[in-house]
Order: sequence, then C-alpha cells, then structure tokens
Amino acid sequence: MAIIERGAVEILVKEELKSKLEQAAESGKPLIIKAGFDPTAPDLHLGHTVLIQKLKQFQDLGHEVHFLIGDFTGMIGDPSGKNETRKALTREEVIRNAQTYKEQVFKILDPEKTKIVFNSEWMGKMSATDLIQLASSYTVARMLERDDFHKRYTTQQPIAVHEFLYPLVQGYDSVAMQADVELGGTDQKFNLLVGRELQKQRGQRPQSVVMMPLLEGLDGVNKMSKSLNNYIGITEAPKEIFGKIMSISDELMVRYYELVSDVDLNTLQQVKDGVAGKEGGSHPMESKKALAREIVARFYDQEKAAEAEAGFLHQFGQKEIPTDIPEFQFQSSEPIWICKLLCDAGLIKSNGEGRRLLKQGAVKIEGEKIIDPELELAPGASFVVQVGKHRFARMEITLS
Repeated sequence: MAIIERGAVEILVKEELKSKLEQAAESGKPLIIKAGFDPTAPDLHLGHTVLIQKLKQFQDLGHEVHFLIGDFTGMIGDPSGKNETRKALTREEVIRNAQTYKEQVFKILDPEKTKIVFNSEWMGKMSATDLIQLASSYTVARMLERDDFHKRYTTQQPIAVHEFLYPLVQGYDSVAMQADVELGGTDQKFNLLVGRELQKQRGQRPQSVVMMPLLEGLDGVNKMSKSLNNYIGITEAPKEIFGKIMSISDELMVRYYELVSDVDLNTLQQVKDGVAGKEGGSHPMESKKALAREIVARFYDQEKAAEAEAGFLHQFGQKEIPTDIPEFQFQSSEPIWICKLLCDAGLIKSNGEGRRLLKQGAVKIEGEKIIDPELELAPGASFVVQVGKHRFARMEITLS
C-alpha cells in the first residue's frame, strides 16, 4: 500500500483495495489494473507518464496491467475540464497516434507483462440498441452533477448529447475488461466513478480507483502541456530532456521524483530532506542530476544519459562569474527585500517577475539558488547575485 499510495491524491475505496490485495496474495491470482489513454496527439510527454509509472508499480508488484488505448473514445472527445465541445478525431488520426503510443509506453512498462487493448474491440460491436441501453444507465441530472457540465449548463454554453456518452463508454470499458483497479488523473474522478456504478449495475465487484495528480510543467504552476510549451517530451533529444529537468525548481524536482521516478521510498525521503535542508538529506543539485540521468536513461540508455550530463556540465557547470559585472551599493537601516534589490539593480523589470523567477529557482546568491520570494537581506551583506544564465551584479548593503 505504501508503494501504491506514493504520489496518489485519493484512493476510492482504500479498504476495498486492501481487501483485494489480500485476496490476490492468498489466491495467487493477480488483479486486473486498467488505465486508459485517448490517442489525441502522436507524442507523449512526461506528464502522461505519471499514470504509466503507477501502472509499472502495480506490474512490479505482480499484477496484470491492461493499457487501454481509447481509439473509440478518442473519436468522441473527452469533455473533462473543457468549457466547450472538444473536436473529435478522425479514425485515421486515432490509429496513427495509437501506434506511436504502443511504441512509447514500453519504454516504461514490461512488454512481456502488458496487455494492450483497444476499446473499439467491444464498443465497435455495439448495436444502436446496445448503446441506447447503455445510455439508460445514467440520468441527465447525474450527468449535470459533473463540474464541467454543470458550469457549461449554468453559463448557457452548449453541451452536445454525444459528450454525455464519453463517461458512459469509459465506465463500460471497466465492465468489458472486468477491471479490479482503474488509474486516472484527478480530472477524471466523475468518469472513474461511473465505471464503479456500471460494474455494480451489472453484478461485478466495483473497481477501486487510484487518482493521481496532474503533473506541473516546467513553470511549476500549470499542468504540463504542449500548448503551454512547458513540457518535457519523451521523444526529445537526450540533451533537451536533461537540460529541461535541470531547469526546474528544487520543490518541483521533489514532485517529479515522487510521480515519475523509480527511486525507492527511502531515497525519495532523502531527496525531500535535502530540499528541506535537513541533516542526512541528499544535496538538491546532485539529486536533480540523478533525476535527469534516470529519465534520459529510461527513454534512451545509460550512455546517452552520461553524454547529456557531460554536455550540460560543459555548457553550464563550468561558468565563472564575469569580471566586468556592475556593482551596486545600497544604504539602509533595516533589511531590504530581495525583489526591490533586483529591481533597483535593473536585473528584473518588476516585483512580480522577481517572485516568479525566485519560485522557479532562477536566482542565485553566491552561487546558491534562492527560492524564498520574501527573503530580506540585512545591512552589512556583500554578495554576487545572478538572475538567469547571464545577468550578474555585485551588491553591498551598508548601514545608514
């Protein structure tokens, strides 16, 4: 349970899952673990791998992993979190994207122990009568309890009838697969619970649900997304993956370790302790390099990971402080806010920019990363500050 709960936001229902695990251990019959992915784009990014990583953990624990490619649901379009009807994909687009998914997931999952399934296998055989019968399983009132549908209804945004079919089809997938456990993101809670309900209606033991968070992108704020350009693509060049991971803040690094890394729970705790500055913790910079090596090696190999690290250190690790940097002297009888210092020195344009850069780990004092946006520096301090890769200044605060 400690491994399964790692990084999870919510497990429904935890006691049910414990009981299933105990029964599986006693009988020697593995649980069927399901996670579904609509092939809406040809390439996966690191955010997609959160669920795949959890599948791998179940796989390592001896359970039967079913990787569901939603070639049927992909042509409906998942309305989760959307304020407008999603454009449906063509059959050709779905098939083309699904092929790349099959190739990419085996960089994480064991192909010998993974069952790839397509929901067109059962949904494509449904007659109109069957689909109407499925639609009778849920009421419109229940559908409108769903947050995104409710918002669109109350703001008079259109909801197409076919969008109501999406959670029903995803739920029916669990019936067809006789899933014991389904994994999904927090935005999928309604759909995951529909699966439990449909299984109950059809006399099956309802699936347990493990909900995982949506991984933040490189900005540390928004979920990882190609449209926001804050993503790490798993097919990107090794040096790009390595460099992007090295650019994230220490706090975000902990999040990535928890959700997409293979390190054990003891090592994870050492990473957390290091970022918190506790004794016995690992140094954040060393932890970040280790994470970057692990991720590159996963999608390529150890040799490519070593080359990417060597290239990164050659490009960024050997930089010296320029000799011709500007110098600033400030007089004050009390501590000065770091953002004011950066603004007055012309290193940033606004306090808002300063807060953002500090949170992203883009500000260093004497080579040490500073992440506290409320930091104040007392009179008597003398130091070199660096913002980003190229902005330097030497500062001194004297007592007025």
